[in-house]
Amino acid sequence: MRGRNQKLKLLYLAKIMQEQTDDTHALTMPEILAELAKYDIEAQRKSVYDDLDALDDFGIEILKYQDGFRTYYHCGDRDFEIAELKILVDAIQSSKFISEKKTKELIGKLEKNVSNYDSQMLNREVKVSGRVKNMNESIYYTIDAIHEGMTENKAIKFKYFSWNVKGEEEFRRDGEFYEVSPWALHFDDERYYLIAYDHERKEMRHYRVDKMRQVSVIDKKRKGKTDFDKQDRAKYNEQYFRMYGGYLETVTLKCENDMANVIIDQFGKDVRLRPAEKGFFTVRVDVSVSAQFLSWVIALEGKVKIAGPDKVKDDMKKLLKQKYTE
Repeated sequence: MRGRNQKLKLLYLAKIMQEQTDDTHALTMPEILAELAKYDIEAQRKSVYDDLDALDDFGIEILKYQDGFRTYYHCGDRDFEIAELKILVDAIQSSKFISEKKTKELIGKLEKNVSNYDSQMLNREVKVSGRVKNMNESIYYTIDAIHEGMTENKAIKFKYFSWNVKGEEEFRRDGEFYEVSPWALHFDDERYYLIAYDHERKEMRHYRVDKMRQVSVIDKKRKGKTDFDKQDRAKYNEQYFRMYGGYLETVTLKCENDMANVIIDQFGKDVRLRPAEKGFFTVRVDVSVSAQFLSWVIALEGKVKIAGPDKVKDDMKKLLKQKYTE
């Protein structure tokens, strides 16, 4: 009597070859037949030869080689190289906005793209200093709702919160819903931001996606397309996200020569470094001047100084006069 899973033979054969073989692990025909038997499938060599050919024709590369009197079979090329999957795993594990639970789920899905042997190489813990995993599982549904709004050309509503001194979520606008037209998602500093037209304030604004709650699409067409189209997207991203808001300004920085690497890392390769007196250069950058930007300059311990305009220099002086200790 034939096995009860006989109709699934080809599927189980694909599973066996993909999970148990790779470039360094292979199975002989008797071993393949034995593995099929574990799934209650009886098979003859001839039929399995034909099935392996069918898998190869379908796109699951099946390779074979001879070693003495034995022939070995294994899977060849896959959609992802192991090195590529390691990069993806590292990115997932070090990302702030992906929770611990979702991290394990995503890595588990990636492991299905390699053999059981290679999956052990992916299941490793990456330690990255200063990375805190987001506790909010709902962020994935939030992103789905935002994409739905953009796809259907509709507005969305949501509640937006800040953390209070008790470490609790505290909704802004007294808990009332924000109503906005979503135009783009931006990923910066390992966080997602929504670029949207705020219906109440009638301007483009950005919102931390992980701080949005109760997001849903509403039956209103999007607004603000003209405002969004007017923006230089690359410059908008750099100004608003790289330095966390504030007023827009072109700032001249005077830097010691060994700060060139820091400036280019922060503002990109397109900035123009102009030689100044010996050992220094100047650079003009478009930023959103904020306490975060000024604190970034302070952290460089005098190697980078604000040369202009005067308004920004005055803001720096005011910040330095503030008391940071009791």
